[in-house]
Amino acid sequence: MMVVLAVAAYVVALVVLSRLVARRRDNEAFFRAGRRSPWWAVAWGMVGASMSGVSFVSVPGMVGALGMTYLQTCFGFIAGYAAVAWVLLPIYYRTNAASIYAFLESRFGRVARRTGAATFVVGKSIGAAVRLYLVCVLLVGFVPWLGGVPFAAVAACVLALVWTYTRRSGLGAIVWTDCLQTLVLFACLGALTWAVADRLGLDVAEAWRAVVDSPMARVWETGDFSSRQHWAKQVVSGAFIVVVMTGLDQDMMQKNLSCRSLREAQKNMLVCGLAFVPANAAFLGLGVLLHALCAAEGLAVPVRGDDLLPMVCASGVLADWVGALAAVGISAAALSSADSALAALTTSVCVDLAGRPADEGLRRVAHVGVAVVLFVLMLAFRWVGSGSVLDAVYTLVAYTYGPLLGLFGFGLASRRGVRAAAVPLVCVAAPAVCLALDLWTQQYTAYRFGYELLLLNGGLTALGLWAARK
Repeated sequence: MMVVLAVAAYVVALVVLSRLVARRRDNEAFFRAGRRSPWWAVAWGMVGASMSGVSFVSVPGMVGALGMTYLQTCFGFIAGYAAVAWVLLPIYYRTNAASIYAFLESRFGRVARRTGAATFVVGKSIGAAVRLYLVCVLLVGFVPWLGGVPFAAVAACVLALVWTYTRRSGLGAIVWTDCLQTLVLFACLGALTWAVADRLGLDVAEAWRAVVDSPMARVWETGDFSSRQHWAKQVVSGAFIVVVMTGLDQDMMQKNLSCRSLREAQKNMLVCGLAFVPANAAFLGLGVLLHALCAAEGLAVPVRGDDLLPMVCASGVLADWVGALAAVGISAAALSSADSALAALTTSVCVDLAGRPADEGLRRVAHVGVAVVLFVLMLAFRWVGSGSVLDAVYTLVAYTYGPLLGLFGFGLASRRGVRAAAVPLVCVAAPAVCLALDLWTQQYTAYRFGYELLLLNGGLTALGLWAARK
């Protein structure tokens, strides 16, 4: 019951806040928040939206198998955010458009813009549905009586909530609701860490020392280069993950385009990039303490890392309020990424694919339609099951965002035009070649592709565009 009350109180606060800030309801407010968002509010909200419910569960569960090597990727994030701030943001502000894919139209024509937007819509829809699927599964685990409720009903309720507080003014409300959700996310993380340390009989200094001295505190992987966790692969991939998942992603950049000026948007990017290292280190530190708690209490560590936090909260070794906090934190993380994804997908459908940015009727229909698509995808994930969700999301990024990396990269590095009919073909062929190469290396070699598959995909796309140049 405590879990239900905590989540319900959080949901009510979210809806009330969205009502208070939703002054305008037109397309300009929905797409760009009237270009009046304070940079610090956007930066704070973006940290929570980028973490998502996936990070809340998957990152603490990583330490058992990978230690803290995920921080290598986070250090790469800093370089990626700097590149977005100083290379991509000036271009987007010059176009003065609601969608970043207007740049592709200015370089290669309408077909390229629609191809880039379609790639984003497919990848973002699957990624957002994965995250929402995860939070629904976890809520069922945290609230025992939800076990008797059909998964479809739980998924429909979560999506209905997101739709409710984004339908009025879209990004105009999301900027501020994301601030609340990020605050709740880190408050819950801090309280969870304190509760686990207290159960272990550790004060703050002792908990810090326990994390630092743990064998799981290993950050740098400098050995076998064929390993997916080698530091060079992780750092470089981290930079490019940010470039594509933030700089080439309408979801993340739509918030930046709502800032009052280019300089404010750049400050937002840099602050956001620097925040990821300590934020993810805190999640990984929680994972180390959770493993220590399992050893102290005689609990078997689950095979799947994603099950570690839910298992400890359900084991009874911690107070009931800890499970309630975990449920609220996961809900906050998941909803902060889902709301902006829903708004960004609606924007891309209306502005890029349909080419009707002023049609408010179309925007309302698209908003409902995107929510329905996400619901269907969540049911599909429920049917097929899932492994490590964070790894699955990043693997998906390599295939769906690679063509965007190639399109923008070729557009920035060259002044050449491209035959319009070739653009969709190239953007389909490049991921297909990457998939075949990945399967071949797994079967016949010791090498394993990691996130560097994203770079290969983008490079093949750029090579194909060069071959199809005018």
